[in-house]
Amino acid sequence: MALAPPTDARLSPLVRMVRSDAFPGILLVACAILAIGLANSPWAATWDHLWHVDFAVSLGEHTLAKSVAHWINDGLMVLFFFFVGLEIKHEVLDGQLQSVRQAALPVAAAIGGMLVPAALFWAVVALGDDPSAANGWGIPMATDIAFALGVLALLGDRVPPSIKVFLATLAIADDLGAVLVIAVFYTEQISWVFLGLGALVLVASYVANRLGVRRTWPYVVFGLLIWATFLQSGVHATIAGVALALTVPARRKLDEREFSQRGRNLLEQFDHAMDPTPRTNNAQLVVVHELQQHAMAVQAPLQRMVHGLHPFVAHFVVPVFALANAGVNITEGLVTAPAHAAAQGVFVGLTLGKPIGVMLAAWLAVRLFGASLPEGASWRHVHGVAWLAGIGFTMSLFIDGLAFAGMPQAFEASKVAILIASFLTGVVGFLILRSAPRSTT
Repeated sequence: MALAPPTDARLSPLVRMVRSDAFPGILLVACAILAIGLANSPWAATWDHLWHVDFAVSLGEHTLAKSVAHWINDGLMVLFFFFVGLEIKHEVLDGQLQSVRQAALPVAAAIGGMLVPAALFWAVVALGDDPSAANGWGIPMATDIAFALGVLALLGDRVPPSIKVFLATLAIADDLGAVLVIAVFYTEQISWVFLGLGALVLVASYVANRLGVRRTWPYVVFGLLIWATFLQSGVHATIAGVALALTVPARRKLDEREFSQRGRNLLEQFDHAMDPTPRTNNAQLVVVHELQQHAMAVQAPLQRMVHGLHPFVAHFVVPVFALANAGVNITEGLVTAPAHAAAQGVFVGLTLGKPIGVMLAAWLAVRLFGASLPEGASWRHVHGVAWLAGIGFTMSLFIDGLAFAGMPQAFEASKVAILIASFLTGVVGFLILRSAPRSTT
């Protein structure tokens, strides 16, 4: 999720993301390796203690005290889910999900890539003797966008651009499914008062949209209020990020033609107001101010927010999450994880369920519903993507923390399975795509 060059400014955020280099994925892997290394070093106890230090925010007599890890998972990650929500809304309105024909293949693949891993997880856990492990069925359903696209970026032009868009769209649809799973199945006891207050703020944000409010700061205020109410409601606070994103305006005040015409007129006024002094005069400053207003009006708040959040989420939020959550004692984990039903279910779900589910659903979509393969892509490319979809990482680690809260053994065992399965599926997917022909006839 790196920033796109200026020449790509008119492309959708999704296209800019898939055309970026592999840096966000590499940074994510580097942070995970660092976390694992420190968790297995002489400084392991200090490293673990760092994330459990309490950090308090006080307002008058009210104090909110949470551990550093809690602030990251329930605070910073709200921005990640808000970004995901913006991308989902963009794709539904203007991208690959705006028509049934465009969305058929990636959405079908995403659904297959969620249902089959969950089913295999249940089947594996049913063979064990630990009923509590069944709560982790949502862990192997997720796909990590940054990690998976980072692997594709390493392949360069060996992979057609259409297959990159296919993977990104699949992952976004997959994330939407994961968000719904979190909201419905991993929600604590609900406080209807706080949930009702959050709903009222969401309605206010939607009304502001309908009234034509196009500045971003009101939606930032709404977001803080929604986050605070959802945090106390029992519904996971990250859902607030997605909910708010759906109310952010996606339409602009000026279209391209009107902006272009007004811009040319203002530039002519700027030239006519020019004088011999080396500084910009007052008349020109007025014109510049109007140009700035028009430049804001030709961009929807959704576009401005995506552009502003993109580097922060890719280069800070997700890597920090990896630092806080990927650390695991390898020696102990490799001994205990293979025998733990939750770890077995996660591993089977990601390494077998994801590839099988994505391929089977894609085949059915093409054969039974007339969906088309991505332009220039073959079934070998789809097969490679099916394996890359098994890279759960960020979302899987996040759901792992929700599913096994208060169950450290199951949590750590599943974490080991997530890391190993993500590495394995990433390597297999890379090798399949690397051996695929550059183009098809």
